[in-house]
Amino acid sequence: MSEQVEQTPYEVFGGRDFFTRLVAAFYERVSNDDVLRPMYPPGSLDAAEWRLRSFLEQYWGGPTDYSDQRGHPRLRMRHVGFAIDATARDHWLMHMREALDEQHLPPEQDHVLWQYLQGAAFAMQNVADEPPPGTVFEADPTR
Repeated sequence: MSEQVEQTPYEVFGGRDFFTRLVAAFYERVSNDDVLRPMYPPGSLDAAEWRLRSFLEQYWGGPTDYSDQRGHPRLRMRHVGFAIDATARDHWLMHMREALDEQHLPPEQDHVLWQYLQGAAFAMQNVADEPPPGTVFEADPTR
C-alpha cells in the first residue's frame, strides 16, 4: 500500500519555475515604475528579486534559502525604512496582479495566492492614509 503524499502549495503552484517567472515579471514592471523604482538603489533589483522569490518560495513550502541566508523574514521591520503609502501599495499590487495574471494559474490557486499578496501589501503599508478633505472626527457624545 502506498501512502499519498500531499503536495505543498509551492509544488502545486509550479515550484521554482513558477516563482521565478512571477517575480521576474513583477520586477520588470517595478523597474519602470515612477513610484516604486526610486525605493531601490541603483543595481539592487536583482538582489530584491532574489529576496522576494526566495521569501515566497519558503512561505509556500519550498526551499528555506531565504531564512538560511537572511534569518527570520521580519517583513515589517525590513520595510520600515521605506515610506510605503497607499499609492506605493497600490502600485505594488497592480504590478503583482499583472505578473500573476501572466502565470495563468487555475482560479482556485490564483485566488489563494492573490489573497495572501493583498494581505501582505496592506500589512507593509507604513504611512497612514489621509482622511478625505473636509472629514471631521468628533468625539462620541454617548461616551
